[in-house]
Amino acid sequence: MEAAEKEEISVEDEVVDKTIFRDCSKIAFYRRQKQQLSKNTTYRALLDSATTGQDSTKFQIINETTKIPLLVEVYGIERNIFRFKINEETPLKPRYEVPDVLTNKPTTVRLISYSGDGGSLTLTDGKEDLKCYITANPFKIDLISEKEVVISINSLGQLYFEHLQTPQTQRITNKNEEKSSADTSQENPEDPGLWEEKFGNFVDVKANGPASIGLDFSLHGFEHVYGIPQHAESHQLQNTRDGDAYRLYNLDIYGYQIHDKMGIYGSVPYLLAHKLGRTIGIFWLNASETLVEINTEPAVEYTLTQMNPAAAKQMVRPRTNVHWMSESGIIDVFLLTGPTPSDIFKQYSYLTGTQAMPPLFSLGYHQCRWNYEDEQDVEAVDAGFDEHDIPYDVMWLDIEHTEGKRYFTWDKKKFPNPKRMQELLRSKKRKLVVISDPHIKVDPDYSVYAKAKEEGFFVRNKEGGDFEGVCWPGLSSYLDLTNPKVREWYSGLFAFPAYQGSTDILFIWNDMNEPSVFRGPELTMQKNAIHHGNWEHRELHNIYGFYQQMATAEGLIQRSKGKERPFVLSRSFFAGSQKYGAVWTGDNTAEWSYLKISIPMLLTLNITGISFCGADVGGFIGNPEAELLVRWYQAGAYQPFFRGHATMNTKRREPWLFGEENTRLIREAIRERYTLLPYFYSLFYYAHVASEPVMRPLWVEFPDELETFGVEDEYMLGSALLVHPVTEPKATTVDVFLPGSNEIWYDYKTFAHWEGGCTVKIPVALDTIPVFQRGGSVVPIRTTIGKSTGWMTNSPYGLRVALSTKVYGQLDSAVGEVYLDDGHSFQYLHQKQFLHRKFSFCSSVLSNSCADERGHYPSKCVVEQILVLGLKKKPSSVSTHSSDGKDQPVTFTYYAQTSTLSLEKLSLNIGADWEVHIT
Repeated sequence: MEAAEKEEISVEDEVVDKTIFRDCSKIAFYRRQKQQLSKNTTYRALLDSATTGQDSTKFQIINETTKIPLLVEVYGIERNIFRFKINEETPLKPRYEVPDVLTNKPTTVRLISYSGDGGSLTLTDGKEDLKCYITANPFKIDLISEKEVVISINSLGQLYFEHLQTPQTQRITNKNEEKSSADTSQENPEDPGLWEEKFGNFVDVKANGPASIGLDFSLHGFEHVYGIPQHAESHQLQNTRDGDAYRLYNLDIYGYQIHDKMGIYGSVPYLLAHKLGRTIGIFWLNASETLVEINTEPAVEYTLTQMNPAAAKQMVRPRTNVHWMSESGIIDVFLLTGPTPSDIFKQYSYLTGTQAMPPLFSLGYHQCRWNYEDEQDVEAVDAGFDEHDIPYDVMWLDIEHTEGKRYFTWDKKKFPNPKRMQELLRSKKRKLVVISDPHIKVDPDYSVYAKAKEEGFFVRNKEGGDFEGVCWPGLSSYLDLTNPKVREWYSGLFAFPAYQGSTDILFIWNDMNEPSVFRGPELTMQKNAIHHGNWEHRELHNIYGFYQQMATAEGLIQRSKGKERPFVLSRSFFAGSQKYGAVWTGDNTAEWSYLKISIPMLLTLNITGISFCGADVGGFIGNPEAELLVRWYQAGAYQPFFRGHATMNTKRREPWLFGEENTRLIREAIRERYTLLPYFYSLFYYAHVASEPVMRPLWVEFPDELETFGVEDEYMLGSALLVHPVTEPKATTVDVFLPGSNEIWYDYKTFAHWEGGCTVKIPVALDTIPVFQRGGSVVPIRTTIGKSTGWMTNSPYGLRVALSTKVYGQLDSAVGEVYLDDGHSFQYLHQKQFLHRKFSFCSSVLSNSCADERGHYPSKCVVEQILVLGLKKKPSSVSTHSSDGKDQPVTFTYYAQTSTLSLEKLSLNIGADWEVHIT
């Protein structure tokens, strides 16, 4: 191990030292905005200048103090979306506008404009249900839906815009001239940080001076706001105060603090608000450091002064004010108007893309550690799963598998025959994931470094040389993945001839891609480093990791000549990262509080488009007690990405190392995951084609029930399963809220049932995972578990049919779906090789029919077991009816105590039409 490496590993030995990272008081653009906004500078719209073209309406606004104009562009976008852009009319040079995040150029809707009395302008898309009302003085925009103001922009007068200036060296330092751009960039002794900003030993020299932007949004009637990951915080966003804002700035924070608004590994500048009757969203498309302040004003009663007793009291609606501030770029914001949660998810994915359809193996269990020592260690751990009858799909290798932290290489002593190791895994129908980080060891004899150096593929420092920083290999340069040529070259490194020792079962993990720079300010890259197009790092910091995951996914697709789906896990992410793979919550700690906070963290990722997410099972840092480890496996089994992981200085914690009883409990949890794979896979298909989150906060499924809006200790998995992980030590009961007064809920294990709309105290032992199936749903499962997903291709299916009841107690229906394809290729897309089936229970008949006629896939799988929950009477007979007209009697068992009907030893083809008649 090299000296630099030894020294720097200490960075990751202790839990976060917050003095390394800035809070708001140490961020110059935040201080400037707060200072200036206290002076009440206003903008006025010059509506006489308004022009409406095919795509947008444009007009000027002017700062009443400086008289410098800005250009506002308003776009109507199909699917009830409005876009607002505010930029300098004539900037000294172009300001950064975030590329590559929007899937396509959104289709615009021509706006119709109506002038008011000169002091206002109304824009509508022609349907008249959505209007944009612009007030000239002071400048304000109201978004009106069904005659109600839903969102107001700049109603608090917090619009702020710092104009680009010529560098200090070119300016005449005349005191009188300092008055230009007075609202935003006056240099004064009270507020340095205009042209350079100090933090610790670091000085950030700003070539263009201050360039920050800000804007406020008032959300009328809304008290519940969510989103803007990633923070180790509650699902419902909390009020901030001066000096305390949600920070969106991707950072490598080892052992991050929980219930903290500091930015961690990823940033999605997208906020949702929900109230009874409407959901809305604000997507602030900016990749520079961003701060978000939130202030909710609850509903209040006030007394009117007039004498009319009938109008003595009125209710003022609640309101949430959201103030966005970014260090640079332009104001480019999308307002998503819903009105339902489902509409919001579709609107956002229309802009940024849906969740990539994952390969099936990636929904199985992943086993990771920093680091499995060598090929013998991998072989022994792999054998341990078989010996203890625990299924798993993927073995992971961290940085130690490489030759001195040189990515795309193998340590010749520890991993002398990587292909043989992969063939061993392949023989078990398992996969391998290895790490590939964006820092490249400075070593002229390392081919990846030499080629990137020769081609000029590294991020540059402000002097024009290659940027160098310290990371795991010691001195490193950082690939400029914002450059399309660099991404194309990087993608090519995953080709089999280039990546010696790799095979088609090897997939990739992108880590440290915030980017992490051990000796950099806040352990990241200096903001004045230079990227492709001469953009400073400050403009695009939050999108750096997004680009690595994009290039990696593209490389894996190219490797298979476009045939196979990639799997890429990334620690850093941005809006739109869902198109390229999975993310996780980073370096968490083996404590109960981190298990608990993982639920709201994952819920927030899911509602902001990234369904494929998880938290390291067991906690990355520290040694979990056996009970915590068991409970974490039980929680992880019901979350989208399921991986056990631990840092190098922890004790080994493979599932069988905690005694026979704990091994049994962990085995049961993992096997339950494999049982539910058809349901998970179907949910990911819906996420992919219909933008539905896999893991949902209760308010998404029950948007009209106020009691659900703040719940974050339980969640819906799809629409059918409610999961309430046990997150407290030595728990003997948990309080589970079962929503929906017209719903019925069945305990997934005992089949006991409750009516919804109440909180139920559920007794729990260490083997209890509180999961409830919603009445009216059909959940597809596998009835036979293999060593991995690859062993289960032709495993039989089961159906769990949970009946709902009507108000007067009559049996009602149940519906569900299943999606299947080959699990690994793009044939489902290109050749429509898939099956999408619908199950429906109505009038005592369960039917299997086609849900999508476009799909065709030959499956040998049969439904061999059906369980009907909530059947009040024992049937006299049960028979199957096939599409060829044949009827077959079925042997059945009825359990009166639980009102459950069990049908076994069936042989009903999953892809054929059939019916089961219960008489």
